[in-house]
Amino acid sequence: MTTIASRETLAQVDPAIHAAIGREEARQRGTLEMIASENFTSTAVIEAVGSVLTNKYAEGYPGKRYYGGCEFIDEIEQIAIDRAKALFGVEHANVQPHSGAQANMGVYMGVIKPGDTVLGMKLDQGGHLTHGSNVNFSGKLYNFASYGVDRETETIDYEQMAALAREHRPKIIVVGATAYPRTIDFARARAIADEVDAVLMADMAHIAGLVAGGVHPSPAGVAQLITSSTHKTLRGPRGGMILCDEAFARRIDRGVFPGAQGGPLMHVVAGKAVSFLEAATEEFKAYSRQIVENAQALAATLNDAGLRLVSGGTDNHLLLVDVTTKGLDGQRAEDALARCGIIVNKNAIPYDTLPPAVASGIRIGTPALTSRGLGPQEMRQVGALIVQVLDAPEDPEVARRVAAEVAQLCQTHPAPGVPRE
Repeated sequence: MTTIASRETLAQVDPAIHAAIGREEARQRGTLEMIASENFTSTAVIEAVGSVLTNKYAEGYPGKRYYGGCEFIDEIEQIAIDRAKALFGVEHANVQPHSGAQANMGVYMGVIKPGDTVLGMKLDQGGHLTHGSNVNFSGKLYNFASYGVDRETETIDYEQMAALAREHRPKIIVVGATAYPRTIDFARARAIADEVDAVLMADMAHIAGLVAGGVHPSPAGVAQLITSSTHKTLRGPRGGMILCDEAFARRIDRGVFPGAQGGPLMHVVAGKAVSFLEAATEEFKAYSRQIVENAQALAATLNDAGLRLVSGGTDNHLLLVDVTTKGLDGQRAEDALARCGIIVNKNAIPYDTLPPAVASGIRIGTPALTSRGLGPQEMRQVGALIVQVLDAPEDPEVARRVAAEVAQLCQTHPAPGVPRE
C-alpha cells in the first residue's frame, strides 16, 4: 500500500522548488526591499499560512457551510472577523477575499450590476486597475468615469471629482490609490457621494496598516464600504478583506461568495487573524509612526539632492519620484538600483509622457525597511545611496560601493520572518 502522506521534506520531494525558494530567501535577506506594496510578515503569520488548514474546503460562512467538518474552520474565521471589526471599528467584516483586487470585485458583484456607473481614480495618476482600467474586469463590466490629480499640486482634484459625480451620477465613488503619497480626505469624498446619492467605497489597500496604527485618518464611519489587502502596511499574509456598515453585510457576503469566488483559503484567513492581533498592539502603532517618519526622512534626503518628488513630498509610506530630473526613465532607474540591491518599481507619474512599461518615475516605500528596524538615520543613508546610483547609473565603481553598503545594512538589520543562512 502506498501513500502520499509522508514526512519527506520539500528538499527531498522537489529539489528544484526548494532551491528556488532558497534563492528567494537569500534575495530577501540581502536586498533592501523598497517596493511600497511589499513587507515582511511575522514568523507566526508564516506558520499559520503554512498550516494544514490548506487541506480544508469551507464554502460558505461560519455556521452556514456547504461542506461538513468545518467546526474548527468556523472558529478560526470568526476570530478573524471579530478581530478585523474591532481593529477598524466597523460593523461587518468579510475576510475571505483572496486579494485586494478580489475584495473590490466582491463589492461590485454585491452592490451594483454590470453596466452600472462607477467613479474611480485614473490608474496613470495613482489609482488601481480595479478602479476602472479598461484592461481590467472593472472597466470591462462596469461604466467607469475617472477623476485624477490637479496638474499643478499633483493632489486629488476633489472639484473634478464633484463635477464628474454630478455629470455621471455614479452608483459608487471609489477613493484610494496605489501610488499617491498624500492623505486622502474621506469626509470630502463622502460629501460628494451623498450629493449624488452614491455609495462611498474606500480602497485602503496601501494604507490599512497606517489606519490601524492611527497615523492616517480612518475611512470607518465615513465610507459605507471599505476594501483592503492584508499585506502591505498591515504586514499580514497576501489576501484581502471587505469592511462595511451592517446595512450592506448581506450584499457584500453574497458578492464575495458565491459572486466572486468559491471556497476561502482558510490557511490565509488564519494568517489574517494573526496579523489583526499583531496590529492591535502598541508596538504596531509605534511601527506605523516609524513608517511615516522614515518616509519623511527619505523624502527630505532625496529632495535635498535635487530629485523632484510628486506633490512635493509624502504624508504616508511612499514616495513617487520623478527621475527625469536625472536624465533617466523609470525602467533605467529601477534596473540601476536593483544591480546595487535596492529594490523599487518603475511607476508612472501624473500626466506622464512615457508609456507605463518605461515610465518617468519610481515608487519607493518604507514599510519593509521599517520592519527590518531601520530608522530615520538609516533612511537618510539609504537615500544618499539612491542618489549616488541615480547620479551615475552605469558606473561600476559606484555600484560596487553602494552594493557593499547595502549588504552591511542587511546584515545589521535582518529581515524578520526570513530564515537565516
